[in-house]
Amino acid sequence: MTAPRTFHQQSVLQAAVVGLVQGLTEFLPVSSSAHLRVTSALLHWPDPGAAFTAVTQRRTEAAVLVYFRREIAGVVAAWTTSLFRPERRSDPLAKLGWFIILGSVPISVLGLLLQNVIETAFRDLWLIGAALIVFGLVLGAADRVARKDQATV
Repeated sequence: MTAPRTFHQQSVLQAAVVGLVQGLTEFLPVSSSAHLRVTSALLHWPDPGAAFTAVTQRRTEAAVLVYFRREIAGVVAAWTTSLFRPERRSDPLAKLGWFIILGSVPISVLGLLLQNVIETAFRDLWLIGAALIVFGLVLGAADRVARKDQATV
């Protein structure tokens, strides 16, 4: 009996399917990483792994950076200017730059601290399924609240 093949030994078709799922789900309010894991399981393929998932997400991030390059340049310019000119610190784009930096700190720290868990336990299909259901319920509730708020305006 031969050992099961790893994802890296799988076909180009499998990589293309997983890449397509990544591209389609990245811009939706759903977890593209979870959908990569679920898709592989549904098709009886091995887990693509955290590293492969991260690589596919880099391509999506690159597309976002290219598409929003002017907006990003505006935020970077305003933020940089605000470092040297205190009167520019009230600029909404400068504030957005700070919020992006501050919002990146917790996820960076958690990523470093939980690296081993992310690559193992957090890829469990039961945990992923439960998280998708809970997040779906939260999104549904938020949508309902937003509709009520819009109706009263």
